[in-house]
Amino acid sequence: MSKAPDLVKRLLLGRALRSAQQHEQLLPKRIALPVFASDALSSVAYAPQEILLALGVGGLAMYHYTPWVAAAVVVILLTVVASYRQNVRAYQSGGGDFEVATTNLGDNWGVVVASALLVDYVLTVAVSVSSGVENLGALLKFLQPHEVLVAIGIVVLVTIANLRGLKEAGVAFAIPTYLFMFSIISMLLYGMVRLGLGTHLKAETADYKIIGKEAGLGGAALVFLLLRAFSSGCAALTGVEAISNGVPAFRKPKGENAAKTLLMLGLVAMTMFGGVTAFAYYTKAKFAEPSQGSQLVDPATGKAVHDADPVIAQVAHTVFSNFTPGFALVTTMTALILFLAANTAFNGFPVLGSVLAQNRYLPRQFHTRGDRLAFSNGIIILATLAGLLIYAYDASVSKLIPLYTVGVFVSFTVSQVGMVRHWNRLLRTERDGQQRRRMQTSRAINAFGATLTGIVLVVVLVTKFMLGAYIVCIAMPVLFLLMKAIRRHYDRVAAELEPTGEDVALPARNHAIVLVSKIHKPTLRALAYARATRPSSLEAVTVSVDAEEAHRLQDEWDALDVPVPLKILDSPYREITRPVLDYVKSVRRKSPRDVVTVFIPEYVVGHWWEHLLHNQSALRLKGRLLFQPGVMVTSVAWQLQSSDRLKGRAEPAFGSAYRRPTGSAGAGAGAGRRDEASAGGGIVSERDS
Repeated sequence: MSKAPDLVKRLLLGRALRSAQQHEQLLPKRIALPVFASDALSSVAYAPQEILLALGVGGLAMYHYTPWVAAAVVVILLTVVASYRQNVRAYQSGGGDFEVATTNLGDNWGVVVASALLVDYVLTVAVSVSSGVENLGALLKFLQPHEVLVAIGIVVLVTIANLRGLKEAGVAFAIPTYLFMFSIISMLLYGMVRLGLGTHLKAETADYKIIGKEAGLGGAALVFLLLRAFSSGCAALTGVEAISNGVPAFRKPKGENAAKTLLMLGLVAMTMFGGVTAFAYYTKAKFAEPSQGSQLVDPATGKAVHDADPVIAQVAHTVFSNFTPGFALVTTMTALILFLAANTAFNGFPVLGSVLAQNRYLPRQFHTRGDRLAFSNGIIILATLAGLLIYAYDASVSKLIPLYTVGVFVSFTVSQVGMVRHWNRLLRTERDGQQRRRMQTSRAINAFGATLTGIVLVVVLVTKFMLGAYIVCIAMPVLFLLMKAIRRHYDRVAAELEPTGEDVALPARNHAIVLVSKIHKPTLRALAYARATRPSSLEAVTVSVDAEEAHRLQDEWDALDVPVPLKILDSPYREITRPVLDYVKSVRRKSPRDVVTVFIPEYVVGHWWEHLLHNQSALRLKGRLLFQPGVMVTSVAWQLQSSDRLKGRAEPAFGSAYRRPTGSAGAGAGAGRRDEASAGGGIVSERDS
């Protein structure tokens, strides 16, 4: 027997955990911060770059608006953090925005938020990993031709880490995340020291010209371009909502610890984003992408530049121009944090999928925990979808970013409106003055957040729609309709299966039919098991495709003196399924209140190719019989020797004491094995010997 698949699984994922060990997987704040905040923190690597890229469409003069655009993004960031601190204190089940919207605005709004978040989580993985490969390529140039392959490989590694369990993934990701924070803050401090000492910092692209397709803009076009730059910079906010979906993973008090983690996230993200953008502006770093409408030109040669490093790499190179290890540290940690930023989505997507499955909006398999107590199905689905996106968009951040932030701002806005309704509902019944003031303050914060994020959502939709956001605007309604259809299906099935009075009534009689193709061990085992069930009537049925074979079977049957009558069904067109179906239907018509149990002998095989050689007729028959009302189908398994290779360990079969040592593998049903010595045991032992 082979244990290789299980061994590989244990090596990759570790030993299985009991359900009782779930409390051991809860996270302290120092681990929760890198687990849930890596996405928001990693946006430092691409959000400033996206602002410069959007402004570059209007030419070099537009770069003067960079500080104002960045300041607007910081205001939105702090507002969203303050708003979500109210969310995590009020709702701690892990449903996050979905729970808030469903509870306060109704089921439909909850599904809208869920569809937006699911799309955004997939894009988070695709964008973060693609950006990480791009930044790593700034240090290791040989990776640039293989970015798609490297990105998909990183997704696989992060998937395996998360399948091992939340706590192990958190510990593994904590050190790189803190090192990234240390490297960026150290870079900012080192740069400020150098500026204080009078050093002139100038990016390698500072003297390049930037040619935008819409240079010399004014009026409404200028406002539109500024809004597009602002909406691109709002990529810095993605990931903030993940903590609200991950509250169950925190140690107690869950809500308060999640709120403190959010505050730490907001302060660190604001400092890093604002600092990198300020240094990019001061050092005159430039970035362009021809596909987005801008292009860098080297004035010395007059040629276009297509291989400029990412903005954060340019800033690091400039600040650490006299200390190469510092540049290597920032570049490496940036690439690593971007890879690990996908972990935020890998924690948020499966938990949200589990909540949706509990509410019957997704298949129930999304609520199933794997060996390591992680929601394995959600993790695998997320990895698959993100990998497909990376492949479809060639791991290009500039192509993926326009799809980004739409979903997250939908969830931001709807969630904050829901929180306003939440506080209004509580204020109607609360009489304590101190509690009322606290609730009113929270309501004001959420109302301000809803207004601001709603405005940003409109800006994002208007400015990014034709750049690719229309794809998200299609994907979200499709997901919405799909989840509603799944819910309707589950509701319909639940209503159909609701017990009624007549469902508990016993059938008048049970007519048992054993299907026979030839007389061999599986057939005799099926007969023995059928007899052990003590039906009201029992007969063996075979289909006569060849008259001589049918006569031969009847003679063997009579010679063995089998205590079960054999009925031969004629089949002039050599069909097997149709005659059996017709016969079963005729039995049912004669006694509508009775049930018919059909026993089908089946082989259990150990190789995939053996499935093609055996059980085909049995599968076709089962597939048709299962649709017949009042008909029960029972498979009686016979293990062929090849199936031994799939047994995890050798165990004595139930009831083996009743079998002769020369007997073959037991039947699939324990009752049949146990009763062989009495009910039909003589028949089986006679053929086994």
